Amino acid sequence: MKRPPLLVAAALTASCPHAAAFLPDFTLVDAAGAAARLDTWDEGEWLAPGFNGQRRPLALVATALPPAPGALPASPVAQAWLAAFGTPAPPGLLAALPWTRFADPFTGMPCTALDAIGVLALWRATEAENRRIGSFLGMAGWKRAAIATAFGHGDGHAPFAGTAAQALAAEGVILAWASALSPELDAMDRVWRVEDGFIRSIGLGVNFAPAASLAVDAEGIHYDPRRPSRLERILAQTDFAPHLARAAALRRAITTRNITKYNLPGDVALPATAGRRRILAIGQVEDDASIRHGAGAVRTNAALLAAVRAADPDAFIIYKPHPDVQTGYRRGYLPMRDARRWADLVIEGGNIGVLLAQVSGLHTMTSLAGFEALLRGVPVTCWGMPFYAGWGLTDDRHPPPRRGRPLTLDELVAGTLLLYPRYQDPVTRLPCPPEVLLRRLAEPALWPPLSPARRGYVLWWKLQGGLLRAARHWGVLRR
Repeated sequence: MKRPPLLVAAALTASCPHAAAFLPDFTLVDAAGAAARLDTWDEGEWLAPGFNGQRRPLALVATALPPAPGALPASPVAQAWLAAFGTPAPPGLLAALPWTRFADPFTGMPCTALDAIGVLALWRATEAENRRIGSFLGMAGWKRAAIATAFGHGDGHAPFAGTAAQALAAEGVILAWASALSPELDAMDRVWRVEDGFIRSIGLGVNFAPAASLAVDAEGIHYDPRRPSRLERILAQTDFAPHLARAAALRRAITTRNITKYNLPGDVALPATAGRRRILAIGQVEDDASIRHGAGAVRTNAALLAAVRAADPDAFIIYKPHPDVQTGYRRGYLPMRDARRWADLVIEGGNIGVLLAQVSGLHTMTSLAGFEALLRGVPVTCWGMPFYAGWGLTDDRHPPPRRGRPLTLDELVAGTLLLYPRYQDPVTRLPCPPEVLLRRLAEPALWPPLSPARRGYVLWWKLQGGLLRAARHWGVLRR
């Protein structure tokens, strides 16, 4: 039963759209001009730093109420604050802790002080990193709105440069789409690279689905083994002990919910194979940067299938073309008659997580599908040098340079999914931990829809892609 109403200044409820979550047992009544019995922290410690003007308080002080049930003592909160920010916790926070209510800014549900400190630390670290960016370079027009939000701060965001000269003229870091960089810019210390993360979206980037996960790298980029990347350094040097429990829980959530990079719909049931091992061979975009820089002697889809058949002559081989290639816009098309020279079955579309549950092994050049297979306990053979090769978890036919540190699966998960990428909640557009994104993937109706103009363009894009696919089918176009 709700308790008697609490008078709350109208300005407070306007600034805090989820204010009711702080006090679920009370009804909040707007009272303009009244002496509010609730307030946010005066110092602003519990406000988001302000990503493109979006601010969400994490904590309200309810001084007229009895202590919150289950309120944490000051000691663990003080320790968590010091660990997160390197400075002592505000005395006012510790003194008022028993009367302070905290709410999750992504769900509006009550949360603990330690959870709130974790979110605030993430926001402040993201804000500090974003303020170092002086310009964006190489961003496709349809990505710019999402990039501006992901890398914004309280004063807006850096400008988008049309040319390398414009980017170099601006002070600060140049944040560039990694695959669009020239060798000269790529060698500069002030250039950071950004690419799609490993849990990306609902739908393909080639269909303009915005990315909810991005990898930012000031040292290299994860798909290019020619030089160390930040991910490689994380995997080679980190003490993962503090992260293993969370990594294991994240891995279980991913596999239980069948989360993959693109989360495409469609179940696939493989036929009976009369005792033959089912091997999945993953097709790729053949001019993709990960193939150009990370493939070995096997660097085409036809060569991959031939290598898999030679390595396991008696296996039942399933070939899955890359979904971007199937749209008609990317290179790597392998006609059915050619694929069937080595493959017993060709599967187009469908959720790869469902497919992985039915196979005995996976072969790939550099595809992220190999990492997704490892998460599900499927043995992986690498014919190239993806980021997850070289750590003792894969059968490496073209061993990468450096690396060599033996990792457990959850250590690989911790480095790859917890410490390397950044995530953005597609609903609030605020930086978030990966666990929030996993919840959002189960709520596609909450994701912002494409604009009518963008939807119209996607329809035209798909129609043109269909014509390209038909041209390839009839031999008019081969790519």
